Amino acid sequence: MALLLGLDIGTTSTIGIIIDDEGGTRAVESRPVTFHSDQANWAEEDPEEWWRNVGEICRALTARIGRSGDISAVGVTGMLPAVILLDQDRRPLRRSIQQNDARAIAELDRCRNMMEEAEFLSLTGTGYSQQLVGPKLMWLRAHEPERFAQARYVLGASDYITYRLSGSLQVEHNWALESGFVNIATGAYDDRLVQLAGLDRELLPPIRKSHQVVGAVTPEAARHTGLRAGTPVVAGCADHVASAFVCGAARNGDLVIKFGGAGDILLSSDRPISDRRLFIDYHIVPGLYFPNGCMAASGTFLNWIVRSWAGGELEAARAAGLGIHQWLDRKAADVPAESELLFLPYVLGEKTPLMDPHARGTLVGLGLHHDLRHVWRAALEGVVFGFRHHVEVFAERGLTVRQIFAADGGAASDLWLQIAADVLQRPITRIDRHPGSSLGAAFVAGMGAGILKDWSDVSRYVAAGRVFQPDRSAAGILAEKFDLWRESYSRLRTMFPRLGAIQRIDQNAS
Repeated sequence: MALLLGLDIGTTSTIGIIIDDEGGTRAVESRPVTFHSDQANWAEEDPEEWWRNVGEICRALTARIGRSGDISAVGVTGMLPAVILLDQDRRPLRRSIQQNDARAIAELDRCRNMMEEAEFLSLTGTGYSQQLVGPKLMWLRAHEPERFAQARYVLGASDYITYRLSGSLQVEHNWALESGFVNIATGAYDDRLVQLAGLDRELLPPIRKSHQVVGAVTPEAARHTGLRAGTPVVAGCADHVASAFVCGAARNGDLVIKFGGAGDILLSSDRPISDRRLFIDYHIVPGLYFPNGCMAASGTFLNWIVRSWAGGELEAARAAGLGIHQWLDRKAADVPAESELLFLPYVLGEKTPLMDPHARGTLVGLGLHHDLRHVWRAALEGVVFGFRHHVEVFAERGLTVRQIFAADGGAASDLWLQIAADVLQRPITRIDRHPGSSLGAAFVAGMGAGILKDWSDVSRYVAAGRVFQPDRSAAGILAEKFDLWRESYSRLRTMFPRLGAIQRIDQNAS
């Protein structure tokens, strides 16, 4: 029996899993990750913390199974497209700039002025957004010139860990596609797109498909992780794509909502869709695509509420034997859909479908009769309203949603999934035995190493759980709230940049 290791470099935690080749999950370990937002719209993490986590996780996992030498292949997944600069010695020059970072507003506008969005869309399959790598590199060149001058390579989160494991430098094909440097028709870097950001083409490592074996665990990595030197390592995959694949979304109309640190929504399709409001990714299964969206903050948004406002609830949650998120769910469960509070979850700007880095988180309708219960319910609804916005965009493009799966950490919340079913007015199936994207990474490693033979065999590792049926009586009020939620952003949209300008004035004065 062969064992496979998957590592997930996530926004809020690093996760490792060991599976066997017969559908079994042997062990799971995780470690928290520190999220840094030192200024408005900044999102950074420390790649060295990820690597420390990987070492601890691998040693803990191999200790639990007792046979590190039996691990036959390793795969890494992660959020993308994070931006990591390496110097000539291949060491990180600074913390990563995360995919949901929205600092490069001026640089993004500069790109728009140099290339019409219609042309950019035709080349890349997506429009201009805060997620693109080029504007972030332009920001680094302008604001940290000495550091940027030392950069020799730029790569993503999973790519960095793959490099640390194998010594091989590359980017997996979805990081490349979402970076904004790749021509979707050819799958290769396009000089017009690289030159748009004024970059040296040598900064960009070669592109590899997810299941390609790119190297093997080095002796140095073996000492750090406890893995056997020489264990094959594949190029890895995007976390949202891996998670959706594990859910079984392989047919036209299969929709996956990923309730992670960011909010991902992916629709399986046999054709690519180019729309400035969406992203496009390659499916894990060759020949398929994932038109998709990513909200900049989902679980991160809720975690901010916990840190900022829920400190007084911690003792009560512990006394009840519940985690703080479960406790807040319990308290908010009796807040009706008719509660008039609205919450725009744009605390890091917003990616799809708004593509607006100026957007801000906003409470609308707050009164003295509201308390934390109402705020929590409004936050859960606000994220789901964002998902509904994406579903409407899919419908506009002629894409049909046939069934909906929910996955990742936030999907453990019964309240959140019931709200999602009520807002979308469709049944939502929770995927059980789904430890997240790490499972997809392990499976991809098994396929790449030739240990697993059929992409459909991923279904052996997960199971469909509870189906949340929509409450038809709530449809009308939630539809009205959704319209008001959309209108709230529309009315505030032109004011958000002015708020940002106030902060920039203050920074310049200091």
